[in-house]
Amino acid sequence: MSRSLAGPLLLVGAGKMGGALLAGWLREGLDPKTVFIRDPEPSHDVAELIARHEIATAAAIEPDAKPSIVVLAVKPQIVDEVLPGVAPLMGKDTVLLSIAAGRTLANLSSLLPKRAAIVRAMPNTPAAIGRAMTAMCANDAVSRDQALRCTMLLEGVGEVIWIDDEALMDAVTAVSGSGPAYVFLFAECLADAGIEAGLDPDLAMRLARATIAGAGELLRLSSDSPSKLRENVTSPKGVTAEALAVLMGKGGLKDLIARAVEAAAKRSRELSS
Repeated sequence: MSRSLAGPLLLVGAGKMGGALLAGWLREGLDPKTVFIRDPEPSHDVAELIARHEIATAAAIEPDAKPSIVVLAVKPQIVDEVLPGVAPLMGKDTVLLSIAAGRTLANLSSLLPKRAAIVRAMPNTPAAIGRAMTAMCANDAVSRDQALRCTMLLEGVGEVIWIDDEALMDAVTAVSGSGPAYVFLFAECLADAGIEAGLDPDLAMRLARATIAGAGELLRLSSDSPSKLRENVTSPKGVTAEALAVLMGKGGLKDLIARAVEAAAKRSRELSS
């Protein structure tokens, strides 16, 4: 991976998402000597990762060696505070790759030098194990080589799609960006329901974890649609059918997920304004 980078990579923000990306890049072979971190208080796990690979801070970048990519991985609420300090580090060939939810290309551009190349991306936390889903869009200043560089970087931690309409990024954020949290909540609820049904807590959690992980892998590898896979598990008037009658009834899981995604998309739009 490192051979394809035109210069250093600067990661601004080393929290959960930034740390997940960093872990994925290092696992895929990115040379830690080409990576620099700008974060006054990285999370404990990321700090250990930084120390283990002897990754330097932004201050160690040679004055003439402008980053080829600056990855902005801070909370959207502090972008206005952080980005002006990053702008002087960017050269004419640097591309900003932002994963700050809700911050638009226009908003980011207003905080950077004129005609700055900007890619907006929304990965998710499975990046840490190479299974991210990332959607990306770019402004007109991004060259083909810069777009390929950003694609290569994020393909190192999972699947990448490009979209032409930036307005769709709010829905993308609500579905795949926040989606892992919905799945983890479902695992919590499934385990809790098992405990209520009489299972030992450790057994209930083990069953929930393995079931969701296995079902997810089956969904990934199968050519069948999710609805077909569901039907394959469901015998008429059987045990699963009784459970699905509850989950698929009025006010059930479909309605809840629709409301959750709309709430997340609404919040993403609010952050962009």
